[in-house]
Amino acid sequence: MHARVATFQGDPADIDALISRVGGDIEAGNIPEGLEGAKMLMLVDRETGNVRGITLFESEDAMRKGDAALNAMNPPGGQRTSVEYYEVPVETIS
Repeated sequence: MHARVATFQGDPADIDALISRVGGDIEAGNIPEGLEGAKMLMLVDRETGNVRGITLFESEDAMRKGDAALNAMNPPGGQRTSVEYYEVPVETIS
């Protein structure tokens, strides 16, 4: 498994709207091509407006395709400040 971790900085007052928008897109099935099968986590710090999006992929190739799809999108809230890539050697999320 592989992970892409993107960090965003936004206005703390916009956190709830961001959560609603991203959650609504996922619930509606609005998943961009290249992200099929990916697992997504959103971490928020309501005090600072710092948001981390963690996307888990089954393979490095799937991560590359997903990264291209995510890079083509406008950040959903605030400004993307970094993107990092990791191998996930231990995973217990089902």
